[in-house]
Amino acid sequence: LPWGAARYEQTVMIVGGDMAGTYYGDYLGLPQLLNSQNPKSKELGSEAHDEMLFIIVHQVYELWFRQILHELDAVLMSFREPVLAEKELSGMVHRLERVVEIQKLILGQLRVLETMTPMDFLEFRDLLVPASGFQSVQFREIEIKMGLLTHQRKNVDRQYFMGRLSKPDQDRLYEAEKQPNLLVLLDAWLARTPFMQINEFDFWKEYRKSVTQMLDSDRAIIENNPLLSDKERANQVENLNSTVATFESLFDSGVYQQQIDQGARKLSQKAMLGALFISLYREEPILYLPFRLLTALIDIDEGFTNWRYQHALMVHRMLGTKIGTGGSSGHYYLKKAAEHNRVFIDLFDISTFLVPKSKLPHLPEGLAKELNFYHGSSNEL
Repeated sequence: LPWGAARYEQTVMIVGGDMAGTYYGDYLGLPQLLNSQNPKSKELGSEAHDEMLFIIVHQVYELWFRQILHELDAVLMSFREPVLAEKELSGMVHRLERVVEIQKLILGQLRVLETMTPMDFLEFRDLLVPASGFQSVQFREIEIKMGLLTHQRKNVDRQYFMGRLSKPDQDRLYEAEKQPNLLVLLDAWLARTPFMQINEFDFWKEYRKSVTQMLDSDRAIIENNPLLSDKERANQVENLNSTVATFESLFDSGVYQQQIDQGARKLSQKAMLGALFISLYREEPILYLPFRLLTALIDIDEGFTNWRYQHALMVHRMLGTKIGTGGSSGHYYLKKAAEHNRVFIDLFDISTFLVPKSKLPHLPEGLAKELNFYHGSSNEL
């Protein structure tokens, strides 16, 4: 028998010419799924042709949102463990990278929706009021589980975040906000990053030496460049001093905490240093999967930012400056959301603190061995 045939015989029986067992349409719930498109214009006796497209695209969004939540829930469950073994980390990275691929699909759906012209949309738009994307509870839940909480939103966003939802949906989101989110769990995990203090070796002391040498070299180049005018030299020195201050803020706990209080940073200082160490030595075997995890989170944050921004452009194209069906300022609101609703912006900022490979501190032999999987359970991420 071909592979799987024995299993097939156990689950499918032919009885009186009828097939019993799992049936494709029933398994996928196609009778319910394919009969769940109910255009409002059709109810009024004159169906707008493109309303069917509008409904299906948004239904498909919700199906993909459900899958994204399924992946995020599994990742959150793993992150709650006090120690993450490499095997577990591999599965988490796989799930997050799957979310990235799903995002490519939902972004592509906007192109399909844009085959509908603004005048075609106007044929049924008024029938949708006050329904809007504000009421996508699943997408709001995705944002919450990633780490974007209600109190962190801009004033207009907070107003529309809960104000357009039913009481059961509001309760669902409030309950989600009580649970540890991905940003919080990531912070705790990164703060446990080992390897940075081994015996007499202090990585950050050596790193700061490398940074100082790099910046001193930059200063010498600026000061000795005969092609620069006095004004150009002064501007470049000012920019360099700003870079020096940025590097110093990473190690000054007081300054770093001020940045957190002002909303400029979200990750704790220890977590940020852990993420930077992983990024600097990402080619070391033990840090390869952690680096892929950080990269996947950046990709997801970028993916949703792109989707929000492209959505804002599409709304502008469809509605011009009209208000949205949910009562917001239309594309202006959506554009603001794209700019402000990022979660892992600290991971994007890590590039600020990277140095050339040739400037990286040389790791002692004992630490190099640990980064090649020669380590005990106490050093696991």
